[in-house]
Amino acid sequence: MNHYTFEKKVAVYEKTDILVVGGGPAGVAAAIAAARRGKKVTLLEQSGQLGGMGTLGNVSVFMGVGNVTGIYREIVSEALPQQAVPDDHKGSIWPQYSPFRLRHYLNEKLEKEGVRVLFHVSCAGTVTDKGQVKAVVANSREGLLAFEADVFIDCTGDGRVAIEAGADYTSGREADGMTQPMTLMFMMQNTGQPAVRQLPEGCYHYEHVSELPQGRLLHWEQSEPGNLLVNMTRVKGNGAKVEDVSFAEKESLRQAFSVADFLQRNGFENYVLSHVPGQVGVRETNQIVGHYTLTEEDILSSRRFDDVVAQTNYEIDIHNPDGKAGTDEREVKGYDIPYRCLLPQGVRGLLVAGRSISATHVAMSSMRVQATCYALGQAAGVAASIASEQGIALEHVGADDLHEALEQQNVVFLKNARK
Repeated sequence: MNHYTFEKKVAVYEKTDILVVGGGPAGVAAAIAAARRGKKVTLLEQSGQLGGMGTLGNVSVFMGVGNVTGIYREIVSEALPQQAVPDDHKGSIWPQYSPFRLRHYLNEKLEKEGVRVLFHVSCAGTVTDKGQVKAVVANSREGLLAFEADVFIDCTGDGRVAIEAGADYTSGREADGMTQPMTLMFMMQNTGQPAVRQLPEGCYHYEHVSELPQGRLLHWEQSEPGNLLVNMTRVKGNGAKVEDVSFAEKESLRQAFSVADFLQRNGFENYVLSHVPGQVGVRETNQIVGHYTLTEEDILSSRRFDDVVAQTNYEIDIHNPDGKAGTDEREVKGYDIPYRCLLPQGVRGLLVAGRSISATHVAMSSMRVQATCYALGQAAGVAASIASEQGIALEHVGADDLHEALEQQNVVFLKNARK
């Protein structure tokens, strides 16, 4: 591969206390948490909406995590007032929601919290000095812009900022680097009368459940009567790779039409395809190499950590990386995720929150869901604020100080593993 050396002076667009890159669940929670500690916060989002895969990819169901707490609990209570939330934090909830309403809610929420959100701005690189991140260079509608901050938080989902800053990372399972496949989740609406089936040219004609991409039926109709959320497409590949995700966008849409046609012939005769999101859903890409790597043994043994920042009992849930039918699903009783998983080795002034924290392929399959990402983001926002306030390195943020600050933001940690 040929390489070019690209040099260009980039103007500093602004200086802020905390810069959050990525507006998914982790980024939203990180920004809110830091703003509530009086920090000036700017959030950069590459798309035109907040919510990450939960809105962009129509993954519009919150998976249960066994400890509904902190900002995530607040968002569920405000955005889904009809959803019953356990008083004791020990129960799981699995609410389906409207991605359109959540998108609007998050816009209003961050505006009220005083977070500056810039859309259509994505990380293009970093400026570092001896491993310390000094600025993020971002691509925008105005060209390249530089953003300076006291502390940076990478919530891109791909570890993009950390990798650009020189952090080591892994991708996929240890044996061959293959990641979980991508899925385009779509909606179908009950019209009250037999639907006109129109299968576009080039799509598949599935006759049996076993022929479907996942080899199973997986859909929900909890949010609004007659509104079916379908999770049944599957495309092999790594969503952080240009060729893979480009193929997935085309193939997943082809599958979506075909699955919808199958459902119309098998019990959903009155339903039509009503919403296809603007991009395919991505489960797994890169994991940074952190000060600690969460492992399969940690989650199966219900391990507890002194520097816990998030808890979950969501199952091991590995969609077959080779793209074929089948899913590795294993029960998990409940475990802690330590702060050290958010700290990339060899890079200072930067935290990573969300699904790209330091974790193995198997462990990541359990911690990747939205509720856990909200918790990780909130912890990152608080830790970044403490480091900024005390003028200390992120790795020196004490567990006691972090826990006290999180408790002030209504985060509750369960002491015992609970189902």
